Amino acid sequence: MLKDFADLSTPLIADACVRLGEPLRAAPAGILPVVPGQRVAGRVLPARHYGSVDVFLEAFTRAAPGDVLVIDNAGRRDEACIGDLAVLEAEAAGVAGVVVWGLHRDTPDLVEIGLPVFSYGRHAPGPVRLDDRDPDALTTARCGDHEVTAADVVFGDDDGVLFVAADRADAVLETARAIFRTEREQARRIRAGETLRDQTRFDAYLAGRAEDPSYTFRRHLRRIGGAIEE
Repeated sequence: MLKDFADLSTPLIADACVRLGEPLRAAPAGILPVVPGQRVAGRVLPARHYGSVDVFLEAFTRAAPGDVLVIDNAGRRDEACIGDLAVLEAEAAGVAGVVVWGLHRDTPDLVEIGLPVFSYGRHAPGPVRLDDRDPDALTTARCGDHEVTAADVVFGDDDGVLFVAADRADAVLETARAIFRTEREQARRIRAGETLRDQTRFDAYLAGRAEDPSYTFRRHLRRIGGAIEE
């Protein structure tokens, strides 16, 4: 999955979801890689955190190579729920990365380990609580407004994290590649002196909108094959 994502980005994945009518499921803004430039893509390995690392260790017994551990810590900002030892264990289990709806710690060690970790940021204190664990703690996880399972894949880069149903991932990736090719050609033409307004026939759009106020720029782009907004 990471290889298929290599030349793409989460903005392209998001635009592809919009174009295909797929649910747009983004992690909350601010969940970013510990090391800028890190990328992740793979099947979701869900785990809900209740104050103890054992839930992660148990999740790793179910991991397949390339899975991405998605930790639901309810977005808490008062504790870091993962650090160097858990990330080293994730790497040993063949996990491709970690996405945390919450905070991490042991930042210098995570940088040295190199396994992609995405979170809201760093925080020194770990958990001092131990809550009762739900029976489906390793079946579903939330990340902001979205619930994810092993039937989903996750994509992450410097612009954030997105979730896509696994059975729609190939179609989304294919559409993202098509948008990428269109946008790269548009960028080449701008550099060659042909403005984006010329490429998108913006005068024609303005004339069309004057005749029909419901005529949107997105509709216009679809008509001419542009890909700026999706």
